[in-house]
Amino acid sequence: MALARVYTRALIGIHAPEIRVEVDLARGMPGFTMVGMPATTVKEARDRVKTALMNAGFEYPPATRITVNLAPADIPKTGARYDLAIAVGILAASGQIPDTILEQAEFYGELALTGELRAVNGLIPALLACREKKRQAFVPIANQQEAGLVREQKSWLAADLVSVYEHLHEHQPLRESKPVDWACQAESDEGDLADVVGQEQAKRALLLSAAGKHHLLFVGPPGTGKTMLAQRLSGLLPSLTEKEAMEIAAVKSVSFDYHGTEALTQREVRSPHHTCTAAALVGGGTGNSVCPGEISLANRSLLFLDELPEFSRHVLDCLREPLESGEITISRAGHNVKFPANFQLVCALNPSPCGQFDGSLANCRSTPDQILKYLNKLSGPLLDRIDIQVAVPRETSSLRLDGTQVTGETSEQMKQRVIAARQQQYRRQGCLNSELKASEVVSHCMLTDADHEFLITAIEKLKLSHRAYHRTLRLARSIADLDNQKKVQKPHLAEAMGYRALDQLIDQVRSL
Repeated sequence: MALARVYTRALIGIHAPEIRVEVDLARGMPGFTMVGMPATTVKEARDRVKTALMNAGFEYPPATRITVNLAPADIPKTGARYDLAIAVGILAASGQIPDTILEQAEFYGELALTGELRAVNGLIPALLACREKKRQAFVPIANQQEAGLVREQKSWLAADLVSVYEHLHEHQPLRESKPVDWACQAESDEGDLADVVGQEQAKRALLLSAAGKHHLLFVGPPGTGKTMLAQRLSGLLPSLTEKEAMEIAAVKSVSFDYHGTEALTQREVRSPHHTCTAAALVGGGTGNSVCPGEISLANRSLLFLDELPEFSRHVLDCLREPLESGEITISRAGHNVKFPANFQLVCALNPSPCGQFDGSLANCRSTPDQILKYLNKLSGPLLDRIDIQVAVPRETSSLRLDGTQVTGETSEQMKQRVIAARQQQYRRQGCLNSELKASEVVSHCMLTDADHEFLITAIEKLKLSHRAYHRTLRLARSIADLDNQKKVQKPHLAEAMGYRALDQLIDQVRSL
């Protein structure tokens, strides 16, 4: 009888491939057949769409065999996001709505049995892809927060199927989504570093970590401020670019992990508990339902792992590849899903199981063997990827009240220094220091022969790996950038070599 084609998009990770919903109405035994690799949730659209059409007052084609093809057939389809496109296709094929606009539009939304539209996840990746095709989009009004974030994209907000019908007939136009200026969204307030008394070396480590995007490890007894310092790192990071903000919003849109528009494009500190599983940390799921994990939700943000040795070693080792590549690939039978995982890792651990080891066993309830067993839960390859290891000791002098108050740099002042250092890095090499490839590190550091020999001697004496060698050079490059120096010199190398708190702790334990 008739054929109609409607466009929508699937969701694979944060990618939204185009799906053509082809609806064919033919004479014959009444039925509703759906092909094109639909999952069970998609097949259930037969009942949802039929009931929604009838309850909304539309004519459901009688004595008709309906065939819906979701093309291309080799892309897995899951969820109820195709309901609106299927319903519009049936209405267009049966002549109840004009099909002139269908080639320039995409439709997203789950249908309630009353014909109302419900929100769908992963709308931002779909709208970004829709913008590239220069099409307009019809989205549920419940998704207006996400729709407003995608600039230069015309999105119509629909409450139900009837309102879409009225708009296509030009009877009652839908309301267009209003642009939201994500750059004006409030940023998370984790406190100011000027409020932290003492711990100057740890503050310096935070500055270096922010300047070159170096991963960071705090080592110290309980109550010395490790968590407080880690949370303040976000206040030193530069404002997000539009591309970075859209990456964050895309992952949160997929997972529905946000509350309010401002949370969609906000950098935050993700702090999973040490009992989390590998799937919770890196992402996972069954079949075609793969969800992003904490490392993807921390994309362009911070991942804070407190009590690091309490995490399962298997879970921690899952971080090794994402720390290098900046993405995670989750493999399932028949397909792979990729999520971004370009996060900055901040960790904290106690020096011993009891937390009281300070170089001697006088106040410690753990034996040297117990301490080593506790620290050996962390694999060498993982620690090699953490550029800065800094001690956070007890500082009783900072507790004395002598009538004076020492106020250091504020987070905003340090942030300006970080921005200046990062600008130098982008001008020089087009990326941050932590992202330099091994082949590029030496050329951008420009060491003299004497300074290079000093570094090699130190590496050999400490028996460090090749990765640690390049890690030291990257960190020294960041130290030089903060000093506004073109060349990396011996003092920069010496300071970079000094951020080995965990190695020094292990040496202390072995000497007992």
